[in-house]
Amino acid sequence: MSDEKPDTNTEKPEANAEKIEARTEHSQPSGASRVRGVIQRHPWLRIAGAIAALLLAIVAVRWWWGRHTHETTDDAQIDGDIYPISARITGPITMVYARDGQFVSAGAPLVDIDARDYEVALARARAEYEMALANASASQLEVPVSTVGSTSQIRSAQADLVTTQAGVVVAQKQVDEAQAQLAQANAAAKTANADVERFTPLIEKREISQQQYDQTLAAADTANAAVAAATAGVRRAEEQVRQAGEKIRQADAGLDTARATTMTVEATVARAKSSDAQAASAKAELQQAELNMSYTHILAPVDGIVGRRTAQVGQNVEPGQELLTITPTRGLWVTANFKETQLSRMRPNQPVEISVDGCGQSLNGHVTAIGGATGARYSLLPPENATGNYVKVVQRIPVRIDLDATDPGSRTPAKADTAKDSCLIRPGMSVLPSVKVR
Repeated sequence: MSDEKPDTNTEKPEANAEKIEARTEHSQPSGASRVRGVIQRHPWLRIAGAIAALLLAIVAVRWWWGRHTHETTDDAQIDGDIYPISARITGPITMVYARDGQFVSAGAPLVDIDARDYEVALARARAEYEMALANASASQLEVPVSTVGSTSQIRSAQADLVTTQAGVVVAQKQVDEAQAQLAQANAAAKTANADVERFTPLIEKREISQQQYDQTLAAADTANAAVAAATAGVRRAEEQVRQAGEKIRQADAGLDTARATTMTVEATVARAKSSDAQAASAKAELQQAELNMSYTHILAPVDGIVGRRTAQVGQNVEPGQELLTITPTRGLWVTANFKETQLSRMRPNQPVEISVDGCGQSLNGHVTAIGGATGARYSLLPPENATGNYVKVVQRIPVRIDLDATDPGSRTPAKADTAKDSCLIRPGMSVLPSVKVR
């Protein structure tokens, strides 16, 4: 047997691996050790780390505080009124004063339309109005003349009727007097005739003288003549009564005629009113002609910037045809579409900080009003949730935010646009509002 020495260097693999790992750990420093070493070699890194941690904590606190005290949305834009300028009359354009993008002041000329036809119409309307005024004045003068004439005729006819009625009374009295005289004459004649009849046999017997008989006959003849005269007087008085009655009828007819003149007065008054109405109508036509004449010069209604100009010299325009638009740069506001979950603490008059994307500046404003319905309800085809295909979606409510008086949306446009520190804002620009709700 040969003697073999055991291999003293042979060990278990596991023990070798542990030793190798231990040697590696001792030979190569760990990551934490390296960091500690770097910090020990550079002490300022410890200060920078502390500052970074502090800033991170501040940002986190501000973010948390902002989430609880402010509501914001990126679905917001500047809004403003846009005034469409259109023609109100027909005619060719003779001059265009404004161009796209030009700032114009209120009252500045924009477009001129050919005014020659409207000048002729204005002159004709003015002449017709003056003629209508003259006719109205003449008709007004006829009213008092007609009224006085009618009153005079009525009074004269009434006086004639009274006089005629008095004449009838007098004539009737004359009839009564004539009848009384006739009765007296008849009585005398009866007595005289009776004397004649009584004296006739006596004269035959020569019992009375011829002279006495002749006197009796003469008295009878006189009495008979008196009867005839009284009868004629009665007839004459009765004729006067008849004539007086005829005069009464004529006076009545004259009074009716005089009273009919009141209708003439009414007709005169009606003609005067008609003339006044014609004068008023002519005045209205004159005013319309003046308005049409003024429409030939189109002026800017407000301060603003011209846009969408389609008016060209020589173009024949029609009433209602849009020629250009004016967009004011004052009185702007923000329309922000907040989610319905953001409105629980939002109220009018709450302050708002508005960040404008176009200029990188912030504006100040305040909540003015919260919309009455969601934006979907204002759409052309609002959704109908009763169809059975309902999917719950967070809705948005339009909120109006007015800019404060010191912001560009409330400044004079020309000054706001040319100022170096101004924020140029226009309707339609995107903004980021932040409403302080707490």
